[in-house]
Amino acid sequence: MNAFRFLGDMSHLFSVLLLLLKIYATKSCSGISLKTQELFVLVFLTRYLDLFIYVVSVYNTIMKLVFVASSIAIVWCMRYHPAVRRTYDKSQDMFRHYVLVGACFLLALVFHDEFTIREVCWSFSLFLEAVAILPQLVLLQRSGNVDNLTSQYVFFLGAYRAFYILNWIYRYVTEHHISWIAWICGLVQTVLYADFFYYYFISWKNNAKLQLPA
Repeated sequence: MNAFRFLGDMSHLFSVLLLLLKIYATKSCSGISLKTQELFVLVFLTRYLDLFIYVVSVYNTIMKLVFVASSIAIVWCMRYHPAVRRTYDKSQDMFRHYVLVGACFLLALVFHDEFTIREVCWSFSLFLEAVAILPQLVLLQRSGNVDNLTSQYVFFLGAYRAFYILNWIYRYVTEHHISWIAWICGLVQTVLYADFFYYYFISWKNNAKLQLPA
């Protein structure tokens, strides 16, 4: 494992921990898209079908379990925790995420490395992860003001993907490894974060609260 992948994993892990901190410390999911979190559950469940089939490494297995368990825990809290679910603003979280699921499934049926259940599910998870953040970004634009923990959560999610792109470049240079589906999905996902990153750095530079244009 190279440093870029490790930093990407740690950024991803830190983003999840920040979101869990927000939910459990404040008993609030204000500003968080339930639809994005449900998409992430679907991403991890379809990507890690091999979790109990074979073990790549202890580190790999632990990270898979953490991401699956934490994503399910977040969705459970937003849907069923008495205090947390009252803070969920359904009227702001209106993105039709089922359209993303359907489109990504069709793409996975066409573009995959091998026509098997595991490989199609793997491709589906890559396509879906690339666009899973869309409901969250739309919600933030509708709400305007973004609290610090939510902005940090989205920032580290974007950083995770940016580090993974560097990881892919490094692997191409050192190992000549190419995965076109992963590369294209990663680039699409990073582009979706570009607008958020711009306003994030503007607010950081001015030491002000993050505000997104409606």
